[in-house]
Amino acid sequence: MTVLTPPEIGDTWLGLSPDPLPSSLVAKWVVVAGCGAVVQFSGTARDHSEDRPGVHLLSYEAYEDQVVPRLAAIVAKMRARWPDLGRVAMLHRVGEVAVGDPAVEVAVSSPHRAAAFEAARFGIDTLKATVPIWKHESWQGGASWGLEAQHIVEVGAETETALASAVAVTSR
Repeated sequence: MTVLTPPEIGDTWLGLSPDPLPSSLVAKWVVVAGCGAVVQFSGTARDHSEDRPGVHLLSYEAYEDQVVPRLAAIVAKMRARWPDLGRVAMLHRVGEVAVGDPAVEVAVSSPHRAAAFEAARFGIDTLKATVPIWKHESWQGGASWGLEAQHIVEVGAETETALASAVAVTSR
């Protein structure tokens, strides 16, 4: 587990923690003088899921030794694809997360908005596909590990192609 305080040196903040995510601190930390765009995605626990009304609690588990290295691989891909990125933060919760609380934060700064939006979208989508973190939902009448099996894949060209196809379909 990592402490959820921004690094004193560097432009990348990665973390996994049972503690509440510091969303406002993330938003402030990613701002740098040379970047006019900041995009922050906060994934919050919602009160429903497909065919599951009344979700009242989410709980996350992770293969902890693999989370930060995989987050670092995502950031490396982001920086290769959008070399002007300023700061990047990727944080995820483990343990119980109440409805309305953030479970994940992805934030980026960039000189221009297009790169910031694209990089943030790539970051969250790739995190969900490649980082070994699993969600357990509790709702009215039951509990289960997510809606379907999630197979973790490596960050790579195949992942980017699959994610690009998924984004194209959901963007329509």
